Order: sequence, then C-alpha cells, then structure tokens
Amino acid sequence: MTPLLLLHGALGSAAQFQTLQQHLPADWPVYTLNFPGHGGLPVQEPFSMRLFSDAVLRFLQDHHLPQVNIFGYSMGGYVALGLAAEHPARLQKIVTLGTKLDWSPEVAAGMSRMFDPEKIQAKVPQFAEMLARTHAPADWKAVCRYTTAFLHDLGNGHRLPADTFGRIAGPVTIGWGELDNVVTMEESRRIATQIPLGKFQLLEGMKHPLEQVDAESLAAFLMTEFG
Repeated sequence: MTPLLLLHGALGSAAQFQTLQQHLPADWPVYTLNFPGHGGLPVQEPFSMRLFSDAVLRFLQDHHLPQVNIFGYSMGGYVALGLAAEHPARLQKIVTLGTKLDWSPEVAAGMSRMFDPEKIQAKVPQFAEMLARTHAPADWKAVCRYTTAFLHDLGNGHRLPADTFGRIAGPVTIGWGELDNVVTMEESRRIATQIPLGKFQLLEGMKHPLEQVDAESLAAFLMTEFG
C-alpha cells in the first residue's frame, strides 16, 4: 500500500491529524510532519513555498520514501500541488481539502486579518491558548506574523505560477467542504479542470477548520480516494 503523507494547514501542526489517524486502517503506513516554524520547530527564516516544499522532500529522503500519496489540508494542499508539478515521480496521488487556490493582494489582505495575534488573543483567547500549546516552545505570535507575511507574498506574485496545474501529471482530487467560508467552490472547480487528471469533489456538511470536520467521514473519503 502506497504510504500516505498528511500535510497540515497554516498555524497547524502534525498533531492536527491525530484523530483522523485513529480512523485510518492500522496497516496503512501513514506519516505526518511539521512544516518549519510549526509544531514547536524554530522559526528561522520567512515562510515560503520553497521552504515548505524542501521540508517535504527532506522528509521523504530521511524516511526512505521514494513515492507517497499526499492528503494536504489547506496550505498543505497548496504545497502538495507545487511539489506534484516539480517532482512528479515522488507523488502518486494528491487529495486536498480546503485549499485556497485564488491569490491576489485583496485575498491575502482579507485572510491575513484572521492571523493577527493581538486580535486572536483579545477576541478568541481559547484559540490563542491552543496555538501556544501547538507551537511551544516557539512563540505562537511569531508563527502568526510569519504566516501573515507568507500570505501577502502569495497575494503579491509568489503564488504557484499559472502553468503549474497543467503540468501535474498524476491524479488529483480537489476536495471542497460545502460549509467552507474560506475557500470557494468556484476556485476549487476551476483549478480541478486545469489539472489533466484532476477532479472536483464536494464534501457535504464539512467546514473549513479541520478540528470541526468529522474525522470518521474524512477517513472514509480518503480510503475511497486512495484505495
């Protein structure tokens, strides 16, 4: 069975997938990783697609994984799509969920407001506490600021080049939760049509935050897609 690599979203960590993993078959080799600056890893340089992509390639090398399937949630899906275009031999199939695919200065500005650490601490203290636990001993506020800068970079020309999706040779399923208020169905459908072996999949009742997604339903979806 082809190993499955789970890639987390912005402000997340490998720990996001603990509940999901409990619903996957015990004999399925499943791997997770923390992107640089996440899950307690130090923040040593600005976040970028290259930084995250290189981290995945290093992980594959260190764990002697010549080829994997990838489930990428949110930002993790975006990283996976970039990798598929540049390193097709390393990825067999990709499934994404809640991945933002349309980037512009306006989109980045709107999204970055969700990552303001002072507003998070003032308005959603429970979320601030969770972020502090997720990224300890690193400073969770620094992770927010690096993420905000990363989003602005994506919106100002550092997104995946327009020809990326057409260069992906392997199968890709672009998943979209019908209650997702961050990603639109239109962008998900459009990008799926640009991938030669791409398809769009609507997931009923699913919201954007992974913590609010029913793990059993998501596991069943992944087993169907990768089975």
